[in-house]
Amino acid sequence: MRRSSSIAEGLVDPLFGNPDVDAAVSDSAWLQAMLDFEAALAESEADAGLIPPAAAAEIAAACRAELFDAAEIGRQSLTAGNPAAPLVRALTDAVSAESQEYVHAGATSQDVIDTAFSLMARRALDLMLDDLSTVGAACAGLAETHRTTLMTARTLLQPATPTTFGFKAAAWLVSVDAAYALLAQVRAERLAVQLGGASGTLGSLEGAGVEVARRLALRLELAEPVLPWHTDRTRVAALAAALGTAVGVAGKIARDVVLLAQAEVAEAEEAERGTSSTLPQKRNPVRAVLILAAAARAPGLVGTVFSAMVQEHERAAGAWHAEWEPVRELLRVTGGAMHHTAVLLGSLRVDPRRMEENLASDGGLVMAESLALQLSRHAGRSGAREIVRRCSEEAIDRHIAFSAVVRSDAEVHQHLADDQIAAALDPSRYLGSIDLWIQRAQDSHSAAGMRA
Repeated sequence: MRRSSSIAEGLVDPLFGNPDVDAAVSDSAWLQAMLDFEAALAESEADAGLIPPAAAAEIAAACRAELFDAAEIGRQSLTAGNPAAPLVRALTDAVSAESQEYVHAGATSQDVIDTAFSLMARRALDLMLDDLSTVGAACAGLAETHRTTLMTARTLLQPATPTTFGFKAAAWLVSVDAAYALLAQVRAERLAVQLGGASGTLGSLEGAGVEVARRLALRLELAEPVLPWHTDRTRVAALAAALGTAVGVAGKIARDVVLLAQAEVAEAEEAERGTSSTLPQKRNPVRAVLILAAAARAPGLVGTVFSAMVQEHERAAGAWHAEWEPVRELLRVTGGAMHHTAVLLGSLRVDPRRMEENLASDGGLVMAESLALQLSRHAGRSGAREIVRRCSEEAIDRHIAFSAVVRSDAEVHQHLADDQIAAALDPSRYLGSIDLWIQRAQDSHSAAGMRA
């Protein structure tokens, strides 16, 4: 049987979430968010002089999730096709006869659910932003600590040129900052109140609809939309896109960690060593694997939200309903990925010695571009490339160090002195603008002012 109040129970669900985010998007949280809408609606209408203040106070006092049976409301939702309608009936039954006519006045089911999702998303995003801030701080720390830690840059999974681990971490940092900015913008600007009534006109509020919507937005601390957005799903799409981007950023970091943690590479590893049910020697990168699983799931959820944007006239027939579970699961999956990334980077073990060994393991082939650059100043670009290509092939074919081939090559010596050859083969002297790039990333991160 599926869970009712929690979406973080069972054999595998705890693996992919963050307990706090899970709680923020649970059935209980959804129920309370819908009740928060109803309470704020009644109070806003009382402020606007549309309903008696005493009725609004009674309605608000009854809007506590513990007073209602979420499972029963779910069962009754089949009749209306959404859980808001049975909740409104239950809330109406929970207040006095004098106040019943003022429950849910002027609103429709979609107003309740859309606003509730904005409230749930805001609470979940606050938690994710905290984790992303932690991730950003960890990336910044790694970038600074390993600013000059030499390692092999790999393109298409093959050794390319020298780089530093600090530069890799700086690249993570820039993408984390971008993901943070997207989520923060959505949280501040795109999570909005929904109040439109049956078809968006709020005719039943007799001209006071805009005022009530404004008061409702202020009371719930959500954005006030220009118009009701029943079938304008750009806000939901923006949320989904920002969440998907954040998971992708986390997935990139996790992919790098998984590759660096391979026993044959062994340049970094998780502090928490995952175990195997069969092989006692295994050190599985469990956190990174779970992040990668989230990154594989998120695009499908984002795609569902985007496909649901095509809706009929003033209210959708099914597309709106299709959003609920994907958005909730996307919030949950993203929350889990952010949490795992924060834990992973906060305790990542980096092995500079192993990075140096791997950099030297190909006998200097990663310095081929550097050598070609030095030779091009004397032999021209095409001539230099031909010399370096020949030396590289000889080193590979004969299984000897590239540096040894270069130092014994007569054609190389025609153009370069011994000290010039040594400089061309020195990884620490072929780092280009790395130091400046790292500083730019650090400065940009500081200027962004992520909350601690």
